[in-house]
Amino acid sequence: MGRTLLRGMFAAGLLAPHQAWASAHSQESCDEVAAELGVPCFRSGPQDVAGPAPSLGATWDERLPDTDVVLICVKPKQAAQVADVLLRGKLGRGTLLISILAGVTTARLEQLLDLPNPWVRAMPNTPCVVGAGMTVVAPGTHATDAHLQLAQQIFCSVGQCRIVDESYCNAVTALSGSGPAYMYLMMEAMADAGVRVGLPRDLALQLVAQTMLGSARMVLETGRHPAALRDDVTTPAGCTIGGVLMLEDGKIRSVLARAVEEATRIVEQLGKTAKAKADT
Repeated sequence: MGRTLLRGMFAAGLLAPHQAWASAHSQESCDEVAAELGVPCFRSGPQDVAGPAPSLGATWDERLPDTDVVLICVKPKQAAQVADVLLRGKLGRGTLLISILAGVTTARLEQLLDLPNPWVRAMPNTPCVVGAGMTVVAPGTHATDAHLQLAQQIFCSVGQCRIVDESYCNAVTALSGSGPAYMYLMMEAMADAGVRVGLPRDLALQLVAQTMLGSARMVLETGRHPAALRDDVTTPAGCTIGGVLMLEDGKIRSVLARAVEEATRIVEQLGKTAKAKADT
């Protein structure tokens, strides 16, 4: 996701490669990032760097104090490690910190860092890779409207972005963060069904993917409710109503709702687990 966001910002003209730097866990990842994006990429140790010679110091900890925005794209369990690295690197007091750590609240991040830096919590999804992502952002205690607008600009470079209250973030993670997996599962099942009734697999998959894409655009661009759009397709005594009734018999609404509910529960647990590990 870090690479995706950098690519999006470069493409949108929000940032030039010479203005950015990155950090990764392994030297292999650093080498890949440097080669792909043309930015210096550092490991956690200040002696390791790959890519073009940095213009603001030779190590990550020399660059960090002059960095305006830090995007934190790691696993929730690494929250405490990130805070330690930021403190060790003498983070600038005005630096905006944007976290995509699932389930980890801004209050927890502020507590770990114990500095008055502004935090923005974000939840993007993987379609950001193709510029069709959906992200929400929520402010921490010290984040201003200007910080939120900057965060929104960053994520709009890879799709759509909305500002929300942080209380929605876990549910958003379960719905749009995990949502692509639900869509892929449905696409796979429908393509298999197409093969079952005689279609070549590549054709079946193209039909399903384009149909899902078109249906989503109909909702977004017409502003009509999905139920109204479904009615347009469902003619009396037609084949569509037969298929819809089979889906209803299979309790598809209930299953999808339960999936989102369960994912939300797990996201909440991720945040609690990250806090427990940091506290120990």
